[in-house]
Amino acid sequence: MEKELHEHPLVIGQTLQRMVDPASRRVMLPEMPFDLASVPRAVITACGSAFYAGMIGRYWLEDIARLPVDIDVASEMRYRNPPLTAGSLGLLISQSGETADTLAALRSLREKAVHILSVLNVEHSTMARESDVVLGTVAGPEISVASTKAFTAQLTVLACLSIAAARARGTLDEAGEDALVSALLDLPSRAAEVFTQGPAIRRMAQIVVEARDVLYLGRGSMFPVAMEGALKLKEITYIHAEAYAAGEMKHGPISLIDRTVPIVASAPYTPLFDKTLSNLQEAKARGGRLLVFTDTKGADRVSAIAEDMVMLPHVHDFVAPILQTIPVQMLAYEVAVLKGTDVDQPRNLAKSVTVE
Repeated sequence: MEKELHEHPLVIGQTLQRMVDPASRRVMLPEMPFDLASVPRAVITACGSAFYAGMIGRYWLEDIARLPVDIDVASEMRYRNPPLTAGSLGLLISQSGETADTLAALRSLREKAVHILSVLNVEHSTMARESDVVLGTVAGPEISVASTKAFTAQLTVLACLSIAAARARGTLDEAGEDALVSALLDLPSRAAEVFTQGPAIRRMAQIVVEARDVLYLGRGSMFPVAMEGALKLKEITYIHAEAYAAGEMKHGPISLIDRTVPIVASAPYTPLFDKTLSNLQEAKARGGRLLVFTDTKGADRVSAIAEDMVMLPHVHDFVAPILQTIPVQMLAYEVAVLKGTDVDQPRNLAKSVTVE
């Protein structure tokens, strides 16, 4: 897992090399048997970390491409029987391309006469053979059971797809596309800078390792990042963790807050920063121990309330969730090392879930 964590910058760069033309600096997708401009609706489905990648993709597709998106975990999607208009887009995400529930959801969507686009790391898989279009993540083999580099590769593909869809649908002008593509191309070097924060992340881990329960908070596209962080902690450390949209804290979870429950927050300086900061101040007032992932622009305001803080490079709002994912995964790894659990082969888990 440590090796694969350090491959984040390389994998993001390799995926961008496949999807962005260096001369024109435009996203170039493979030829599709359908027109993104005419897709009336998309439905995203996946399992585990891939589902959280899909949640972030939903924010991008709706915000940038103005494409309405439904999303559900594959084990529910296949039984929910949602009404779908013919010509809609089924967007499926899987590292292996063999995930049983996601494959079953694909076949269910196929029966509804929707287009099937799959984001896969294994391009010669069952899902690949049954899809209309495959967008490969170019992450290389991922051996650790807990997904790391495949997750950021999936996000990179979804970001490129969102830009292409926005261009096709006329919701993004040339200047806007150039800004988003530039932010993506800058991302590998910014991702490499995250690893300079190893000592600060290990300090956080010293606090988390003593906890029985941990809360993760985020707003907007940071909410799925919080969910990914909580999942990683559960998977490899066996510490109970829950993620909440930061604004939901007052609707119940705030009663859990005391000195024994650390609060891990993803709070980069985006348009939602002030709202997130307000939620964290409320948690602080109730004795919460705040461990915050922010950036150079948010650090001054966070430092006044955080017990510990990791300061990441400031990047464009569009790519912030990709960058913020890396340190929450690193935190889970460092806690697992302190606990002495089997980081690469957590109990009861398999790399690819090929049975229902």
